[in-house]
Amino acid sequence: MNTISKYLGLAAGAALFALPAFGQDAPVEAAAALPPVPNEVGYIFTTFMFLVTGFLVMWMACGFAMLEAGLVRSKNVTMQLTKNIVLFALAGIMYYLVGYNLMYPGDDWTIPNYLGNFASTVLEPVGLEGTETDLTYASVGSDFFFQLMFCATTASIVSGTLAERIKLWPFIIFTVILTSFIYPIQASWKWGGGWLDADWGFLDFAGSTVVHSVGGWAALAGAIVLGPRIGRYKDGQTVPMPGSNLTLATLGTFILWLGWFGFNGGSQLYMNTAGNVADISRIFANTNAAAAGGCIAAMLTTMVLFKKPDLTMILNGALAGLVSITAEPLTPGLGGATLIGAVGGVLVVIAVPMLDKMKIDDVVGAIPVHLVCGIWGTLAVCLSNPDATFSGQIVSIISVGLFVFIVSLVLWLILKAVMGIRASAEDEVAGLDVAELGMEAYPEFSKSTS
Repeated sequence: MNTISKYLGLAAGAALFALPAFGQDAPVEAAAALPPVPNEVGYIFTTFMFLVTGFLVMWMACGFAMLEAGLVRSKNVTMQLTKNIVLFALAGIMYYLVGYNLMYPGDDWTIPNYLGNFASTVLEPVGLEGTETDLTYASVGSDFFFQLMFCATTASIVSGTLAERIKLWPFIIFTVILTSFIYPIQASWKWGGGWLDADWGFLDFAGSTVVHSVGGWAALAGAIVLGPRIGRYKDGQTVPMPGSNLTLATLGTFILWLGWFGFNGGSQLYMNTAGNVADISRIFANTNAAAAGGCIAAMLTTMVLFKKPDLTMILNGALAGLVSITAEPLTPGLGGATLIGAVGGVLVVIAVPMLDKMKIDDVVGAIPVHLVCGIWGTLAVCLSNPDATFSGQIVSIISVGLFVFIVSLVLWLILKAVMGIRASAEDEVAGLDVAELGMEAYPEFSKSTS
């Protein structure tokens, strides 16, 4: 029997046996099966899954960039694009240097169940030469690559909220701290097997709290310290500041929708059995259903409240549905997933004007989408997963929220005192593209162009 036929036969045999879904929890050894699934086949398939779903999540970076470029005014588009590509690169470096082992320390905690270790990431040698790996999970490189994409996503959330008035370098410094320390530390409490997982049974399959609400809390702290854009609130009214390109914003939303299949599907963490592959397909279907529910619910809600559909709310409604299902995309049925997403779509439409009443200026609606719906999605786990408890979910939401918000608030205040975080009024009016970067995204439309 040749090698290809051999592995096809082994894969067919493996398909008879299913392991339970682990979500984004720390990797554990596969339960014994009779007859055993050959380790190398499962190792190959799971590694391949991480690589494919990882680059789907990486594609979300493009989605965030396009969404933000479309929702800011034309004089700030280049700044948003710059921030998005730089934050992605910074996340890649900082997560390698510090974040990955802080998040997944294994048995090597600096403070057991609270603080991981500070070692940099080390990959397997080329071809696994000289190693004695038991091939029970996946390659370190694939796992690192996949988890890195979640870290970068968290930073992308902050970028949109603070658009049009934050200076570049303070944002870069904050991103370094967020991706190397803030995000990995709190993620270790759940996905690294830390205290929220061990003591409270916290369930967050793909990160409604661990990723999305973390970005939302960090953005909220920054928006409070930074203040609203000039002219946003006047005489008790919210002054509309339409985005430059709704075509780009719509494209960005579709890209995010696509990337979310990797985000949630890859969080199954195993593709070594027929059961796990079936669960991945179930996750894909539920993820899509929730996005559809959020989209339609937001459209109908804007019709009721504003008499006309609002495309920006519809776009955020789809994203709200995606965030809402992220904490538990496996256990609901299609109907339940649609309803969970629909509630998220309604919450976004309600939360946006509430923030404006509090004069918290969120340019792209990231706080309603990622924070409000992240909280809702984490609570909604209890509706479909019998292993979840409201006490465990609520304690975890509060604990992560307090940690991220307080640390982020202190960091923003330090940056404000030391170097200033807000552009001058003159620069803000002129646009950060010219003031901070000296280039425009649409120079042919500039008033200064003859």
